[in-house]
Amino acid sequence: MPKLKPDKLRFGTAGIPHSTEPRNTINGIKRVRELGLDAMELEFVRSVNITPQKAPMVKKVAEDNDIRLSCHGQYYINLASKEPEKQLASIARVVNAAVRAHQCGAWTMTFHAGFYMSRPKEIVAPIIHDAFKDALKVLEENKIDIWVRPEVSGKISQWGDVDELIGVSKKFDSVLPCIDFSHLYARTFGKANGYDYFRSVLAKLEQELGRHVLDNMHMHAQGIEFNNGGEKQHLMLKDSDFDYRGLLKALKEFKVKGSLISESPIPQDDALLLQKTFNEL
Repeated sequence: MPKLKPDKLRFGTAGIPHSTEPRNTINGIKRVRELGLDAMELEFVRSVNITPQKAPMVKKVAEDNDIRLSCHGQYYINLASKEPEKQLASIARVVNAAVRAHQCGAWTMTFHAGFYMSRPKEIVAPIIHDAFKDALKVLEENKIDIWVRPEVSGKISQWGDVDELIGVSKKFDSVLPCIDFSHLYARTFGKANGYDYFRSVLAKLEQELGRHVLDNMHMHAQGIEFNNGGEKQHLMLKDSDFDYRGLLKALKEFKVKGSLISESPIPQDDALLLQKTFNEL
């Protein structure tokens, strides 16, 4: 179980804030602090874009500015691929993202774990679990101390509902869910919305995984649009029916700690809105 523990609920951006000049990771971390936010997610979604040489500098700037870093791994991951070489490449991507995130001082990394590919859930689950086992073995051997998190996925073709995330988290000490509440909203065609629903998710996580899950939450929230396949696109919170106020009320009630990251089209604006609303509750 990773040693770094969150001190509170922090709010931040997915990637470098929109207003950063010149636009690079180190300036982005400084800009997050200037905005009054206190978390940032490193976006490795296309590639691991920070070199081993630069990672210690990123870590120091984050520490100096009291910014808690997380990481989003590559989009090109499918731990349940039917093709062995693609599954092995996916495991390697998880490892590479986790290693570099750890070198940057990130406390948690997340990614979309895989696709059902027209197979029943009960067939896909053990395939995903075995791939996690292989990735975590490498990380443990290399003493990489970081939470590795499957994320709630927004499309119904993707593995990654709350129960599936709880299932894999029960098997491994360094795995916890990343709850993207907006993806959950889209995945359920708008049913997973409102204070009571969000409260039920948090209660279930605590019941199944223990209080430590709520003390170590890695979460996403943003506006979102869905269609009959689930997630269609991210929106600004004000342009969506996603009940972010209800979410924040539930997070406050359960005294959740960790990071809440905005993946809105302009993440800094919605991260500030989430932080301001939470503080006013």
